[in-house]
Amino acid sequence: MANEPREQWGTRLGFVLAAAGSAVGLGNIWRFPYVTGVEGGAAFLIIYIVCIVFIGYPMMVTEISMGRNTLRNPVGAFKALAPNTPWWLIGGLGVLTGFVILSYYSVIAGWSLSYIFKAAAGFPEGIDAADAMFGEHITGLGGPIGYHFVFMVLTAGIIAAGVVKGIQRVVKILMPLLAILLLLVVFRAVTLPGAGEGLAFMFAPDFSAVTPQTFLAAIGQAFFTLSLGMGAIITYGSYLSKKDEVPNSAVQIIGADTAIAVLAGIAIFPAVFALGFEPGAGPGLVFVTLPAVFAEMPAGTLFGFLFFVLLSIAALTSAISLLEVVVAYFVDEKGWPRKQAALVLGAVIFVVGIPPILGYSVWAEAGTFAGDLLDTYDFIADSVMLPFGGALTAFFAGHVWGIKNVSDEANEGAGNLRIGNWIAPFLKYVIPAGVLIVMLFGIYGVVTG
Repeated sequence: MANEPREQWGTRLGFVLAAAGSAVGLGNIWRFPYVTGVEGGAAFLIIYIVCIVFIGYPMMVTEISMGRNTLRNPVGAFKALAPNTPWWLIGGLGVLTGFVILSYYSVIAGWSLSYIFKAAAGFPEGIDAADAMFGEHITGLGGPIGYHFVFMVLTAGIIAAGVVKGIQRVVKILMPLLAILLLLVVFRAVTLPGAGEGLAFMFAPDFSAVTPQTFLAAIGQAFFTLSLGMGAIITYGSYLSKKDEVPNSAVQIIGADTAIAVLAGIAIFPAVFALGFEPGAGPGLVFVTLPAVFAEMPAGTLFGFLFFVLLSIAALTSAISLLEVVVAYFVDEKGWPRKQAALVLGAVIFVVGIPPILGYSVWAEAGTFAGDLLDTYDFIADSVMLPFGGALTAFFAGHVWGIKNVSDEANEGAGNLRIGNWIAPFLKYVIPAGVLIVMLFGIYGVVTG
């Protein structure tokens, strides 16, 4: 057991901001726009919102309730709710998922940190020059490893300071700052001549572009961006008091996350279309297309700088939740002091994140069925571990812990918004079966494609 007393959030706002910070990250500002571009724009957005409402919200309420009921990390939560059974392995999968995601997430966050300085110096004009700049950066060694190291030091330092003095104090500053910066970039994008075409891409659906892969992408994005299936929400919920509202908090967290994702799309696509670039540019949308856009945009140096500052802030607020999952496990179950756990585990995750960096240079020939090493890390975590863990968590809540226990815990301290029996079919059948079916089709498509 832990040697230190368990902390609680100083205020419910602190919890909402921290959980929203966990949800709002690279998944919103880097991943959501490029997935939207690849999967056909507004049609994907509609499917994604349906997934958020019918999968994301029930899962968010469930994971918060599990954490608050047990006051434990994901492994400890399952052990407490189903003693002397192997269900704790789902919690272990969540801890492992958070570990894997952070290892490559930090690499991408390091790219974002480096682009703050590239933006300040001024991006080169032309898509070919922007592509060459990105290629030069990721195929290097010292730069990517150095920024990856700096990002992990920042993350571990915040976690070492504690729940209130570290996580809560930081997110209360960074989350409002992120919103302000994003609104500034949105304003610049929508006032560009020709921005209307980008807005139409975001909000005028073309369902002919929808494929089975679109549904997999939407479900994967929902789990990835809301930090579901990786133990982060269970862990953050474990620091919540009984008098705080769970159903309303879940609405606020999901609302903030979705609003930031949509705003990121509004910030990106009008500018991309206004200057004649390709919206379906994949992961390179942020690191290749956007620098080329900023190079041609009036006041582009300033807005490019602001964009990559906000991208780095979003990455940091999510990263601290990922590391907290792993740290909380070692604090609760192994009795490690928080500072020791944060520093040691931060160092291990840093090392595990080095192979994806090498995959662009000295190990460039070491491709796998899912692409390069970073793509492979992402596929395994996002398309397999996250949905699998989420589906099993929903099944556990619906069939083992029980719908009454979920709703009783969620409704303790709740106001007008309460959880009723409507949640039962989603947790028992819709989420486990639907998520697993889509996940298996996605795996089949990647392996056979």
